[in-house]
Amino acid sequence: MRGTEEAGPADAGREPTAPAGTPAPTGPAAAPESAATPEPAATAPDDVPIGPPSEPRTDVAALSPRYQIAAALALAVVAVTVCVHLGMVFMHVAPSNTVSKKHGKAIEEWIYPEFEQNWKLFAPNPLQQNIAVQARARVRTAAGEFHTTGWYDLSAEDGRAIDANPLPSHVDQNELRRAWDFFTATHDADNRPVGVRGSLSESYLRRIVELRLDRDGAAGRGGTVDSVQVRSATTNVRPPAWSGERISLKPMYRVLSWWSVPAEGATK
Repeated sequence: MRGTEEAGPADAGREPTAPAGTPAPTGPAAAPESAATPEPAATAPDDVPIGPPSEPRTDVAALSPRYQIAAALALAVVAVTVCVHLGMVFMHVAPSNTVSKKHGKAIEEWIYPEFEQNWKLFAPNPLQQNIAVQARARVRTAAGEFHTTGWYDLSAEDGRAIDANPLPSHVDQNELRRAWDFFTATHDADNRPVGVRGSLSESYLRRIVELRLDRDGAAGRGGTVDSVQVRSATTNVRPPAWSGERISLKPMYRVLSWWSVPAEGATK
């Protein structure tokens, strides 16, 4: 018999075989590498979101719950106030009805004097006259002497502020005009107050005139406004040439009495 032969070049690359009668090995080493079970694919942890990242919250959603509640309450208050205001204005300009008669006092207290309207919802009445509100002041100078200023055309000042202004101020457009309308609606032809709102309209108009004259420097250096006087100049709107209508274009004046300026409200 031959002994154990040495492996030659022809045996290179062949797997060694176990001698006959040797039991087959078991366990992980028994399976060839080609038959190994593939490892499972790696999975993302549960706390890592799958998909595109979510966008950050903005506006009210970015606030904490407490501030979200506060914002919702503020929005609700604004919405209710707007609805009440629109309802009050509608009841004021609408024809007389059961609701406006029953709650007329509450409607007037809400509307006057800031939100007063001079037209009716179903019967507009466009103005056919130009009404200019003018004022002058009696001034105490620094030397203790008195003198009266000329007439300041306050309506013309508002007109110059509105002309060529794409976004004119509500004050320039309506404050003085509505104050004068409020005064005439609560006074008779002799400038005597009619009803309880007469004194309110006088105080409202006087205060506006005081501020306007102070802005124009009517008191001068070191002077003090002692009293003010207001008048209106009403001029008819010129009719078109083709109408043939003839009207007077001469202004008509309505002159009020002098109003004393309280010491605490005097302008310097």
